[in-house]
Amino acid sequence: MRKLNVLLLNDSFPPLIDGVANAVVNYARVIQNGLGKAIVATPKYPKVEDEKYDFEVIRYQSAMLGKRIGYRAGNPFSPRLIKDLEKKKIDIIHTHCPFCSGLLARFVRYYTGAPIIFTYHTKFDVDINKRVRYDAVRKVSTKFLMSNINAADEVWVVSKGAGENLKSLGYKGEYVVMRNGTDFKPGRSSDEEVSALKEQYGVKDDEMVFLFVGRMMWYKGIKLVLDGLKVINATNEHFKMFFVGDGFDKNDIEKYAEDAGLSERCVFVGAIHDREKLRTFYSMANLFLFLSDYDTNGIVVTEAAACSCPSILLRGSCAAEGIENYKNGILVENKQRDVAKELLGVMGRKDKLKEIGVNALNDIYLSWDDAVGTAYDRYEEVLESKKVKNEPMPKGEMFLYRLKGAKTQYHKTKLKLKRKVKKGIAHIFPKM
Repeated sequence: MRKLNVLLLNDSFPPLIDGVANAVVNYARVIQNGLGKAIVATPKYPKVEDEKYDFEVIRYQSAMLGKRIGYRAGNPFSPRLIKDLEKKKIDIIHTHCPFCSGLLARFVRYYTGAPIIFTYHTKFDVDINKRVRYDAVRKVSTKFLMSNINAADEVWVVSKGAGENLKSLGYKGEYVVMRNGTDFKPGRSSDEEVSALKEQYGVKDDEMVFLFVGRMMWYKGIKLVLDGLKVINATNEHFKMFFVGDGFDKNDIEKYAEDAGLSERCVFVGAIHDREKLRTFYSMANLFLFLSDYDTNGIVVTEAAACSCPSILLRGSCAAEGIENYKNGILVENKQRDVAKELLGVMGRKDKLKEIGVNALNDIYLSWDDAVGTAYDRYEEVLESKKVKNEPMPKGEMFLYRLKGAKTQYHKTKLKLKRKVKKGIAHIFPKM
């Protein structure tokens, strides 16, 4: 096995926590610890220190996009950044986001000749529709991201459903399914740790414990969760529902739970950065509620499986791929009455849920070591194929170039570049 220099690109990275940032951290960790050398390039966040990582992290100039979007946009036009990355002797460029990171990937490929692999983690059409207010901007944004995706030498998706969603956006090429893993090793927290957590939150022995982990956004299916809980609460069943995570809609979600009469039943914990503490929440839960049709993979479902915690999932969703009803998970229709029926059906059946949880561990658990090991083997196959695109960016689709001020920045940047860099920019951005 060759030792490869792998450049990992993404627009999010800790301290921002989301599923894709988690994936990039674990790709870098596994590659660095025995496979090759990992280099992460990501937008800069204020007062962030990256010394704790055993792989190199390169932060580049960025600006906040606003609370509604919740991310920072990096500047992929930076000559210093491009030159620094060129010196790293990159073998593989693996970008996990088609926006600024996708654009940066195309710059780096031009100078290094390294192939680009793009992983499609997120239903970007949903993200764009939720976060961008104007139809015209939505169309341009979608056109821009598809331009970067189509420029990749190989496209990976984290589930078959993700691949079909990508095709619905206009992608015409082939894709490879490459699942995400989890950094949780198989196993539950100790009984003492679980008992202490129950005592902390006043969980009684006869109460069923439900759990959600993820960004507190409506599109995660949280309204459906609360609507189902409202029905079973009216039957005087004993349960506690824990929400772990933060997000733009958190305050509205808490208000909705209060209006539904669930204030005494729901606990909003906030984000948990300590992975072992998070494991204890999974270990305490009898059932993980993940009713999202947005997520393309659902790393949290694999995390729950690592702790032998079964999940209830929407039938036909990407997260439900590989799930057999009442064997290694529970499947439900996207309707309030069906969710309520299933939740009522499992009340008092903790032993059955334990059985399903054990099967989930055996059937769907995948470690990051195994997931990235498979991906690394594919890196080598891509290199052996020697099929590397080096196309100029389509003139009419350069979204960032058309933004207010971007053209001025482009010309200022050109003046600072050495002759070789000037030639590359002219190749990627034909004169308009």
